[in-house]
Amino acid sequence: PALSLVVTPTRIPDVRRVEPVVHGDARGFFTETYRENLYRDHGIDSSFVQDNLSFSRGNVIRGLHVQNPSSQAKLVYVLQGEVFDVAVDVRGGSPTFGHWVGEVLSADNHRQLFIPQGFAHGFAVLSETVLFAYKCSDYYDSGAEFTVRWDDPDVGIEWPLSDPILSEKDLRGSRLRDIDTERLRFPDLPAV
Repeated sequence: PALSLVVTPTRIPDVRRVEPVVHGDARGFFTETYRENLYRDHGIDSSFVQDNLSFSRGNVIRGLHVQNPSSQAKLVYVLQGEVFDVAVDVRGGSPTFGHWVGEVLSADNHRQLFIPQGFAHGFAVLSETVLFAYKCSDYYDSGAEFTVRWDDPDVGIEWPLSDPILSEKDLRGSRLRDIDTERLRFPDLPAV
Protein backbone atom coordinates (compact mmCIF):
# COMPACT_ATOMS: atom_id res chain seq x y z
CA PRO A 1 0.00 0.00 0.00
CA ALA A 2 1.05 3.59 -0.67
CA LEU A 3 2.47 5.45 2.31
CA SER A 4 1.36 9.02 2.62
CA LEU A 5 0.13 11.73 4.93
CA VAL A 6 -2.15 14.69 4.59
CA VAL A 7 -0.73 17.60 6.60
CA THR A 8 -2.84 20.73 6.91
CA PRO A 9 -1.86 23.96 8.68
CA THR A 10 -4.43 25.14 11.24
CA ARG A 11 -5.38 28.78 11.75
CA ILE A 12 -2.02 29.04 13.57
CA PRO A 13 0.08 27.71 10.67
CA ASP A 14 2.89 26.31 12.87
CA VAL A 15 0.35 23.92 14.43
CA ARG A 16 -0.55 21.24 11.90
CA ARG A 17 -3.27 18.61 11.61
CA VAL A 18 -1.85 15.28 10.39
CA GLU A 19 -4.02 12.62 8.80
CA PRO A 20 -2.17 9.35 8.20
CA VAL A 21 -3.44 7.00 5.54
CA VAL A 22 -5.51 4.23 7.13
CA HIS A 23 -5.77 0.86 5.38
CA GLY A 24 -8.87 -1.01 6.53
CA ASP A 25 -10.93 -4.04 5.65
CA ALA A 26 -13.27 -6.48 7.39
CA ARG A 27 -10.46 -7.56 9.76
CA GLY A 28 -9.73 -4.05 11.05
CA PHE A 29 -7.17 -1.45 9.99
CA PHE A 30 -3.47 -0.62 9.77
CA THR A 31 -1.84 2.80 9.91
CA GLU A 32 1.62 4.15 10.62
CA THR A 33 1.44 6.51 13.58
CA TYR A 34 4.88 7.94 12.82
CA ARG A 35 7.43 7.56 10.04
CA GLU A 36 10.27 10.06 10.32
CA ASN A 37 11.02 10.52 6.60
CA LEU A 38 7.37 11.19 5.67
CA TYR A 39 6.91 13.68 8.49
CA ARG A 40 10.14 15.45 7.55
CA ASP A 41 8.91 15.65 3.93
CA HIS A 42 5.94 17.62 5.31
CA GLY A 43 8.08 20.00 7.38
CA ILE A 44 7.70 18.21 10.71
CA ASP A 45 11.35 17.71 11.48
CA SER A 46 11.38 17.44 15.27
CA SER A 47 13.44 14.62 16.71
CA PHE A 48 11.30 12.85 19.29
CA VAL A 49 12.99 11.45 22.41
CA GLN A 50 10.10 10.48 24.69
CA ASP A 51 6.71 8.78 24.19
CA ASN A 52 3.92 9.25 26.76
CA LEU A 53 0.58 7.55 27.31
CA SER A 54 -2.23 9.12 29.34
CA PHE A 55 -5.50 7.56 30.49
CA SER A 56 -8.32 9.88 31.53
CA ARG A 57 -11.99 9.65 32.41
CA GLY A 58 -14.75 11.66 30.75
CA ASN A 59 -15.21 15.37 31.45
CA VAL A 60 -11.52 15.80 32.40
CA ILE A 61 -9.43 18.69 31.14
CA ARG A 62 -5.66 18.32 31.32
CA GLY A 63 -3.50 21.37 30.73
CA LEU A 64 -2.51 23.85 29.58
CA HIS A 65 1.10 22.73 30.08
CA VAL A 66 4.34 24.12 28.66
CA GLN A 67 8.05 23.76 29.45
CA ASN A 68 10.71 26.43 29.24
CA PRO A 69 13.60 25.81 29.13
CA SER A 70 13.62 22.33 27.59
CA SER A 71 10.65 23.28 25.42
CA GLN A 72 8.88 20.39 23.76
CA ALA A 73 7.36 19.90 20.35
CA LYS A 74 4.60 17.27 20.54
CA LEU A 75 2.88 14.92 18.14
CA VAL A 76 -0.38 13.90 19.82
CA TYR A 77 -3.10 11.37 18.96
CA VAL A 78 -5.81 9.21 20.50
CA LEU A 79 -5.68 5.42 20.76
CA GLN A 80 -9.13 4.99 22.33
CA GLY A 81 -11.92 7.54 22.78
CA GLU A 82 -12.12 11.19 21.76
CA VAL A 83 -10.67 14.53 22.90
CA PHE A 84 -10.80 18.20 22.03
CA ASP A 85 -7.09 19.00 21.79
CA VAL A 86 -5.83 22.57 22.23
CA ALA A 87 -2.58 24.42 21.55
CA VAL A 88 -1.98 28.02 22.70
CA ASP A 89 0.87 30.13 21.31
CA VAL A 90 2.90 31.39 24.28
CA ARG A 91 5.95 32.52 22.28
CA GLY A 92 6.55 36.10 23.41
CA GLY A 93 6.68 38.36 20.36
CA SER A 94 4.82 35.94 18.09
CA PRO A 95 2.10 37.51 15.89
CA THR A 96 -0.24 34.79 17.16
CA PHE A 97 0.76 35.12 20.85
CA GLY A 98 -2.19 34.14 23.06
CA HIS A 99 -4.15 32.65 20.15
CA TRP A 100 -5.40 29.08 20.35
CA VAL A 101 -6.39 26.30 18.01
CA GLY A 102 -8.49 23.24 18.83
CA GLU A 103 -9.05 19.95 16.99
CA VAL A 104 -11.17 16.90 17.72
CA LEU A 105 -8.88 13.86 17.78
CA SER A 106 -10.31 10.38 18.11
CA ALA A 107 -9.54 6.72 17.67
CA ASP A 108 -12.05 6.77 14.80
CA ASN A 109 -10.67 9.74 12.83
CA HIS A 110 -6.98 8.79 13.41
CA ARG A 111 -6.02 12.48 13.27
CA GLN A 112 -2.90 13.77 14.94
CA LEU A 113 -1.88 17.27 15.92
CA PHE A 114 1.69 18.51 15.63
CA ILE A 115 2.34 21.19 18.26
CA PRO A 116 5.70 22.97 17.94
CA GLN A 117 7.85 24.25 20.77
CA GLY A 118 6.58 27.37 22.49
CA PHE A 119 2.96 26.27 22.75
CA ALA A 120 0.93 25.38 25.83
CA HIS A 121 -1.00 22.15 25.33
CA GLY A 122 -4.09 20.61 26.85
CA PHE A 123 -7.12 18.49 26.05
CA ALA A 124 -10.70 17.86 27.13
CA VAL A 125 -12.00 14.29 27.24
CA LEU A 126 -15.22 13.99 25.21
CA SER A 127 -15.72 10.22 25.55
CA GLU A 128 -16.30 8.05 28.64
CA THR A 129 -12.54 7.36 28.81
CA VAL A 130 -9.55 8.12 26.58
CA LEU A 131 -6.11 6.69 25.90
CA PHE A 132 -4.02 9.62 24.68
CA ALA A 133 -0.52 9.19 23.22
CA TYR A 134 2.12 11.76 22.44
CA LYS A 135 5.69 12.01 21.28
CA CYS A 136 7.91 14.76 22.76
CA SER A 137 11.05 16.38 21.34
CA ASP A 138 12.61 16.88 24.79
CA TYR A 139 12.42 15.09 28.12
CA TYR A 140 9.88 16.02 30.78
CA ASP A 141 11.37 18.47 33.27
CA SER A 142 9.12 19.28 36.23
CA GLY A 143 11.29 22.28 37.12
CA ALA A 144 10.77 23.81 33.67
CA GLU A 145 7.03 23.15 33.43
CA PHE A 146 4.37 25.75 34.07
CA THR A 147 0.62 25.86 33.54
CA VAL A 148 -1.56 28.41 31.79
CA ARG A 149 -5.12 28.52 33.17
CA TRP A 150 -7.48 26.40 31.13
CA ASP A 151 -10.13 29.12 31.43
CA ASP A 152 -7.93 32.20 30.96
CA PRO A 153 -10.42 34.81 29.68
CA ASP A 154 -7.70 36.58 27.67
CA VAL A 155 -7.11 33.37 25.68
CA GLY A 156 -10.82 32.52 25.47
CA ILE A 157 -10.72 28.84 24.59
CA GLU A 158 -14.17 27.55 23.64
CA TRP A 159 -14.06 24.25 25.53
CA PRO A 160 -16.88 21.82 24.72
CA LEU A 161 -17.29 20.96 28.43
CA SER A 162 -18.86 22.72 31.36
CA ASP A 163 -17.74 22.08 34.94
CA PRO A 164 -14.73 19.92 34.01
CA ILE A 165 -12.67 17.78 36.37
CA LEU A 166 -9.19 19.27 36.88
CA SER A 167 -6.06 18.42 38.86
CA GLU A 168 -4.89 20.69 41.67
CA LYS A 169 -1.95 21.74 39.50
CA ASP A 170 -4.23 22.75 36.63
CA LEU A 171 -6.58 24.61 38.99
CA ARG A 172 -3.55 26.67 40.13
CA GLY A 173 -2.52 27.62 36.57
CA SER A 174 -1.67 31.25 35.82
CA ARG A 175 -3.30 33.68 33.45
CA LEU A 176 -1.03 34.23 30.47
CA ARG A 177 -0.72 37.95 31.22
CA ASP A 178 0.55 37.16 34.74
CA ILE A 179 3.40 34.89 33.62
CA ASP A 180 6.86 36.46 33.78
CA THR A 181 7.83 37.47 30.23
CA GLU A 182 11.19 35.71 30.67
CA ARG A 183 9.28 32.39 30.92
CA LEU A 184 7.74 33.22 27.53
CA ARG A 185 11.06 33.71 25.73
CA PHE A 186 12.22 30.60 23.92
CA PRO A 187 15.90 31.19 23.04
CA ASP A 188 16.18 27.69 21.51
CA LEU A 189 13.60 28.64 18.84
CA PRO A 190 14.09 30.70 15.71
CA ALA A 191 12.83 34.29 16.01
CA VAL A 192 9.16 34.66 15.07
